[in-house]
Amino acid sequence: MKIRNKLIMAFLIMIGLPVILITATAGTIFYYTITTVNNYYNVETTSTKILTNPNYFILDGTKSVYNEVKEMIKEDPERLLDRDYADSINQKFSKKSSFLVVSKDNQLVYAGDEKRFEQIQKQFPQMSLYNTQEDSGLYFDDNQPFLVRKTDFNYLNGQAGSVLVITNIEAFLPQVKKSLVSLIICVLATICFTAFFLVLWIYQGMICPLNILRNGIYRMKNGDLDFEIRADNDDEIGRICDDFEDMRQQVKSLMEERLEYEEQMKMLISNISHDLKTPITAIKGYSEGILDGVADTPEKLDKYLKIIYAKANDMTYLVDELSFYSKIDNNRIPYNFTRVNLNQYFTDCFDDLILDLELKQIELSYKNYVAKDAEVFVDVEQLKRVINNIVGNSVKYMDKEKGLIEVVVKEKADMVCVSFTDNGEGVPKEDLNRIFERFYRTDQSRNSSRAGSGLGLAIAKKIVKEHGGEIWADGKEGEGLSISFTLRIAKESEEAVYRVEKRHSAESKIKM
Repeated sequence: MKIRNKLIMAFLIMIGLPVILITATAGTIFYYTITTVNNYYNVETTSTKILTNPNYFILDGTKSVYNEVKEMIKEDPERLLDRDYADSINQKFSKKSSFLVVSKDNQLVYAGDEKRFEQIQKQFPQMSLYNTQEDSGLYFDDNQPFLVRKTDFNYLNGQAGSVLVITNIEAFLPQVKKSLVSLIICVLATICFTAFFLVLWIYQGMICPLNILRNGIYRMKNGDLDFEIRADNDDEIGRICDDFEDMRQQVKSLMEERLEYEEQMKMLISNISHDLKTPITAIKGYSEGILDGVADTPEKLDKYLKIIYAKANDMTYLVDELSFYSKIDNNRIPYNFTRVNLNQYFTDCFDDLILDLELKQIELSYKNYVAKDAEVFVDVEQLKRVINNIVGNSVKYMDKEKGLIEVVVKEKADMVCVSFTDNGEGVPKEDLNRIFERFYRTDQSRNSSRAGSGLGLAIAKKIVKEHGGEIWADGKEGEGLSISFTLRIAKESEEAVYRVEKRHSAESKIKM
């Protein structure tokens, strides 16, 4: 869920949830309150009446007892002078938070709560106890409001009398007060619950992922890349966490490659230093021999100069090999792909190699099982470098008096597979996957008879990859090594597209 949708939902929850909960709670509380009030005061009322017209409800609450008194006055007003009867009536009124007052001939005869009556009597001087008309009103003393209901009558002897029912409004409906308190508590609890729910939701949905992300940034800042960030949220923050995890993996991969590259560079420097030291030492030694007059015959002088020349060529080869790999590794070698006949191309390449290999007592066997008209798109010069590097590697590690290199070309689906198999010393099984690594050499002793940078097969792999093929090695130690690579067979419909793709690829790499 997007953060924008979460904010909208949070707003709706913040508004809607309290309203729903408060409405449901208030309805329940008021229903319970009204039921209790109706049962306690023996009246029929609603919450609306209690809230909008409480005076009417109070009058209605004491109505039954008040009417009973009025009926008794009509029949026998003298009974009000009986204190036991007045106490029984006052006891009924007390349940309604009210008390009874009876007067006769301007004299107080009975007061259900004399102390309270004395406190409030001064608040209604305009309301005479001896007025002959029925009256009622709402009054206030210093502490609380009270409601007065009054009926005037005459005793049997003609003396004037009055009956007053005084109700303490604040004490009349304790259930309503309790309900209001309960409602306020429920409102506060609902607000707190809603706020807690929203804070918890936002914390789990936003703050927790941000803390995880912040912790990841801190660990990366301190060079620790061995952790994983996973966010369950499907929102902007979750996607940021996923992007950060991708970045961490890429940075870790780059760091590992950098460390591996630095290690290989150290090995390269060590290897190149060793390989350069041997010819330089030879050049220096034979040069000193010439200067010191050791080469005192034309034959010796010619021999010394040839050795110096050969060692200089070895140094040139090492430097050129390193320079070329630096370019190809940085994608700065442009490829010129052309359509060539496979059979003719390999025949020309191996005709040149056969003569050189015969001088080294190595036989080269070439077998081509692909159709004579089969063609491939290749960079002629770069593919020839691949062949020379593979054959050169076999020659370098040939330990037999009579060496043999077998070359087999076969068609496999829409690819051509070229295999070079020698009968040399082979490679340990654990090193088969490493012989194509940069600067890697199986002879860690750096035997001078096997001088080289260890870049030949790495260059071959890079060139084959650029041709859209694969390269791999097989064999057993002591039995020889087999190196194979594939090339894609050219098709008429692919020529224009293939050339455009490769040209654009080469141009983009040169810019990099």
